[in-house]
Amino acid sequence: MKSIYITTPIYYVNAKPHIGHAYTTIVCDVFARLCRMLGYDVKLSTGTDEHGKKIEQSASNSGIEPQKFADDISKIFRDLLPILNITNDDFIRTTEPRHKKTVKHFWKILKEKGYIYLGEYSGWYDIRNEAYFDESELVDGKSPLGGEVQFLTEACYFFKLSAFGDRLLKFYEENTEFIYPVQRKNEIISFINRGLKDLAISRTTFNWGVPVPDDPKHVVYVWLDALTNYLTVNGYPENEDQNNDKYWQNVIHFVGKEIVRFHALYWPAFLMAANIIPPKQIVSHGWWLSEGEKMSKSLGNVQDPVKYCKLFGSDALRYFVLRELSFGSDGNFSLSGFIGRYNSILANAYGNLCSRVFSLVKKNCNGHIKRPSDTLKEEDTSFITGVDTSVQEAISLAKKYAFSRYLEKIEYATSLANQYVDFQKPWALKETNPKRMQDILFILVEQIYKITKMLYPVIPIAAEKILKHINPTYELKIEDDEKLQDSVDIGELEMLFPKIDAKDGGLDVFTDD
Repeated sequence: MKSIYITTPIYYVNAKPHIGHAYTTIVCDVFARLCRMLGYDVKLSTGTDEHGKKIEQSASNSGIEPQKFADDISKIFRDLLPILNITNDDFIRTTEPRHKKTVKHFWKILKEKGYIYLGEYSGWYDIRNEAYFDESELVDGKSPLGGEVQFLTEACYFFKLSAFGDRLLKFYEENTEFIYPVQRKNEIISFINRGLKDLAISRTTFNWGVPVPDDPKHVVYVWLDALTNYLTVNGYPENEDQNNDKYWQNVIHFVGKEIVRFHALYWPAFLMAANIIPPKQIVSHGWWLSEGEKMSKSLGNVQDPVKYCKLFGSDALRYFVLRELSFGSDGNFSLSGFIGRYNSILANAYGNLCSRVFSLVKKNCNGHIKRPSDTLKEEDTSFITGVDTSVQEAISLAKKYAFSRYLEKIEYATSLANQYVDFQKPWALKETNPKRMQDILFILVEQIYKITKMLYPVIPIAAEKILKHINPTYELKIEDDEKLQDSVDIGELEMLFPKIDAKDGGLDVFTDD
């Protein structure tokens, strides 16, 4: 069996999760579910990044200890996972003993191999993003990541990043799909070509972090600390031979575009220094915007995923964020856009298709239909071929992380099914040609089954209800020749996606503080 290791970034616990965090996690879960259906042995991890000056300051401002502050926020991130219906195999916290052990071991390996030395650093420090920048990198007096900066000088340990420029460029050349999408790769290559400087990897201006082995006045740079979480989850350092590990040979990191440099440049350099092969791929997505601005607590434009799940269910939120945002690009989140997608696709096109077809089977065939025994008509085979083609195209697009287009193909297959119902008018054949009516309904139910399997990774709660409704012994795997048994029994089905009235008074939850 093929193995794959899928990771979200670990989320910084300086604030509660918003829709951007939810999106990354949902993307990883959808991809993991699809991979499982394609026969992969999947490991899916997520977690929280809990060290650094920002956390220390936030805890102090809240009047509590950093550990208590981290515990409280980390729990909110963990509690969000079942709300979003995430099937993660691990949840890693950087304050866990297992992770601190990994960080210290990894540090010692880098130092033993001669890649760490003690020096002094001066530069512009972005506290929010825990990173130093040269003055030439500042944009309107802020870091290129948008954070406020202050000039700091401190004694620190350095990692010999400058020794890895050529090795990294060669690695990118030999692994052309390592950084996705390609514009992020071009940005990284451009950054390297300007000349790499050694990287400060310890801090002495705060205490909240993993102490540097043999020099506890220093704490490990939060990004070196955070990035090694991927090794911790995979059993390192006990499982030290990561190069021969079935999961590490096929690890994919999903990240936001603002942290590509840390994952696609610093991380492979750290790993190369430790003689560990870099990840297979760094896959980055864009930002969710609100009124054209990146969502942030300071701007007060954060969208709370819990509210959407509370009102409409996790399936609806999962569908919207996958369909609305073209992966890799930025997108705008709005309540009106959410309701529009929900009503037009989930409630009408798909939900109503299932409801009307199942009702026809129940009403006109006593809930029992059989596979057509006669040769199918041209309109039947054309419909089936159209669905099969859309399904195969959707799978290919999902493998390339084109999740919005993946759903677009499934929407097209759904529209074919609705057109087929409207054109064939099976309800009008009950008295004149009941055999043909039954054949049409079986064909429809089988295509709905195929469509629903493809929707399962995105809307698993509703999809499992429909799959079980059609085939109680269904399996969550994708087969080239997806067929039902030769006879199917259809019972009553609850309404899965009631239409949303945009004027419903309950929507005032979105204006609450």
